[in-house]
Amino acid sequence: MERTIQAPFTKETAESLKAGDYVYIDGIIYTARDAAHKRMIETLDEGKELPVEIKDTVIYYMGPSPAREGRVIGSAGPTTSSRMDKYTPRLLDLGMGAMIGKGKRSKEVTEAIVRNKAVYFAAVGGAGAILSKCIKESRVISYDDLGTEAIRELRVEHFPVIVVIDSKGNNLYETAVKEYSEE
Repeated sequence: MERTIQAPFTKETAESLKAGDYVYIDGIIYTARDAAHKRMIETLDEGKELPVEIKDTVIYYMGPSPAREGRVIGSAGPTTSSRMDKYTPRLLDLGMGAMIGKGKRSKEVTEAIVRNKAVYFAAVGGAGAILSKCIKESRVISYDDLGTEAIRELRVEHFPVIVVIDSKGNNLYETAVKEYSEE
């Protein structure tokens, strides 16, 4: 199935998505990588508020390259998601709606996705220059000292992703291998 969704999005939207669906995202998403995730968890541990409203938010695991002249952002490809696995269940329990990255996720992350009716999307690795064309605005909103790992707010249009783990725990990486090996 192919469809366009608005970000941020509701749990009902997340529940309507199935592993293997092709999705285009329009709206506001945020970037955060390892260092930003670590700092967000430290912020929570200190009893302080996060720099972004996490409920229903889509976090893109990406650190852009510098923008060329006339461009909003440089290459904007996904980074390996498993590096955020130790932080992700807590953010999902706070209401994060989805993540965009590449690669497999841990059992704990999958359980937290199901528990919170969230979604894990994959963006195509190696296609950062193409993906950057879907980013219409970019601004650092927090942790500027982290450079490319700062939290950015992105306004995206027709940003292409694939549902890898849906809100019921169906995992495209597992089902695709099974389907392929049965042929």
